[in-house]
Amino acid sequence: MNKRKKPTIKDIASVAGVSSATVSRVLNYDETLNVAMETKKRIFEAAEELSYDVSGQKAKKKQETIGFYYTYNAEEELEDVYYLSLRVDIEKFFALDGVKVQMINQTTNKEVLKKIDGIICLGMLQSTAIQWLKSLEKPIVFIDSIVNQDEFSSVSFDFSLATQKALNHLLELGHETIGFIGGRDTNEFGICQEDIRLKTFQSYLNQLGHLRKEWIKVGHYTPKDGYALFKELMSEKNKPTAIFISNDSMAVGCYKAANEMGLKIPEDVSLVGFNDLSTSKYMIPPLTTIRLDAEYLVRIAKQLISESIAKNLKLPLQIFIPTELKVRESTARLK
Repeated sequence: MNKRKKPTIKDIASVAGVSSATVSRVLNYDETLNVAMETKKRIFEAAEELSYDVSGQKAKKKQETIGFYYTYNAEEELEDVYYLSLRVDIEKFFALDGVKVQMINQTTNKEVLKKIDGIICLGMLQSTAIQWLKSLEKPIVFIDSIVNQDEFSSVSFDFSLATQKALNHLLELGHETIGFIGGRDTNEFGICQEDIRLKTFQSYLNQLGHLRKEWIKVGHYTPKDGYALFKELMSEKNKPTAIFISNDSMAVGCYKAANEMGLKIPEDVSLVGFNDLSTSKYMIPPLTTIRLDAEYLVRIAKQLISESIAKNLKLPLQIFIPTELKVRESTARLK
């Protein structure tokens, strides 16, 4: 059986129609690079498409039309390309199965909405949007979030177990002084949503007697905030020897800050990210991270929405997808 060749920066450049140097700088969030947002988006989408394994998949004719309610814009996708990767996987995987994907929102024409068999939702939804979706009386599956679990089905990752995997890896390497860099999501009222990763980090290390609250830094899920929070954390008199970062986009900023501060990864500080974006393997050194199998998540969501349509399921289901720790070169045993 032939192994699928890992895409290179040159491959991505070819698909995106830009130079390899431009791809490298965009994937590393080089703020000095003056390039259009559309070009950046094309590069990230090319990276995702080349990483998408379609082996063994055959297009099948289906009668289904799935509405896709998606709340992230192009700028937000580029700040946290995890959502871009999920969108690309949804569009490609459903298309491969012969299912039409129709983007919808509250302004979508009623005649278009009548042709929708079911709805996939991804993003931070306001209560008004949730009520509007409910009023359509269609089968609905939320991806990557749990919303009103007594009413709606969802497929998401087990963030609590994933966080424990990351912490266990660092603990096994001898690290007991572990910092946290993360972000926050807010709802329509400006109230912060609970981050399961932070909650698990605090409770797990507290049980072991290793929790230091001053080593917890929270901002937004962007490279810019990862950069600022890393500098803040590693400027403390007493520094952690390892850091758990709640997404790979923030890790990019941490790498830049470490370089400016003269800190070597992993010799001076071990870093573990979260998401395993297609760009993470290209970082120097390659990032140890929690892999979220977006393709499998979408596959299960596809099965769930199809079954909900075909069998008119009455009770909502919550499905949690396991994660995988990808050990690369950004973590090392404490000396």
